[in-house]
Amino acid sequence: MNLRELSESLGLSQTTVSRALNGYPEVREATRLRVQEAAKAANYLPNARARRLATGRAMSIGHVMVLNGREELVNPIFADFIAGAGEVYAREGYDLLLSMVPVEGAEAAYRQMAANASVDAVMVQAPTLDDPRVPLLQELGLPFLVHGRTAAPEGYSWLDVANVRAFRRATDLLLDLGHRRIALLNGQENLDFALRRRRGFEEAMAARGAAVHPEFMHAEVMTEQYGYRTACALLDRDDAPTAFVVSSIIPAIGVRRAAGERGLRTGRDVSIICHDDVLSYLDNDGINAPEGPAFTATRSSIRAAGRRCAEILLSLIDDPDQPPIQELWETDLTLGRSTGPAPS
Repeated sequence: MNLRELSESLGLSQTTVSRALNGYPEVREATRLRVQEAAKAANYLPNARARRLATGRAMSIGHVMVLNGREELVNPIFADFIAGAGEVYAREGYDLLLSMVPVEGAEAAYRQMAANASVDAVMVQAPTLDDPRVPLLQELGLPFLVHGRTAAPEGYSWLDVANVRAFRRATDLLLDLGHRRIALLNGQENLDFALRRRRGFEEAMAARGAAVHPEFMHAEVMTEQYGYRTACALLDRDDAPTAFVVSSIIPAIGVRRAAGERGLRTGRDVSIICHDDVLSYLDNDGINAPEGPAFTATRSSIRAAGRRCAEILLSLIDDPDQPPIQELWETDLTLGRSTGPAPS
């Protein structure tokens, strides 16, 4: 069925049907619902080119990935975020325009998107403390949303996890269990989320008068190999840590592997608490198992964050004059088999 046939079946003009399907405000709500129901029943999909012409929009959202060989985004966490955002884009008729550029090409990529009007908005991920993309996109006038935030979070829209509180709670739990030699395996600390997680860890340790050992503090791209390699070095020390706070379940698996090779039992000889992004294919080793999840973790679904970020970004396209939308998500602290009292 094409637009003309759908219009004739409803007894409406093609202009009215097109405007109803494309969300024009001057169409009455009753007419809009009638048109949408008829289109759904007939499996009618608007022509993408016609929709662009009717709305004056590109019907695309821009994502720019900077490639430098050590980029935090090149991992399963990024993939799950994109999957969540992509669900919303597809549902609302938007395409995802992914531009992969070298470090020196990032600014040019955003400027080209704005000059070509190839996207209606931009999603910003993995922000740094003073991220230059925020003032750049404000200058270009492109609607954007930051997944995370910067040191100055005012004046733009963002969605973030309460990273300071999450890692303070995680560290407090280990301190309550009697641990004092605690290692932090963090993400790259040029990224805002990692700096906030370090702050939460340090605040908890300071509040209890527990010493923060510089040699127990590490920051790197969050891979399994990073967790394994770093834990091997730490566990071979005479003053080895009795517990680890880890910024992702992925390096936490590496820590567990290193402990197992040394005959150490997690939850008894060494404790591990991590942040779990609830990855779609990595479910904390059977989180619904009767014995509980493998890792004690602060949990917040990255896929759900992707969906919500996309919803907010599309609302900014529809109403660009609204105030910035800012959401801070708390994490759930889930007890698993990887934590226990400090060994005597």
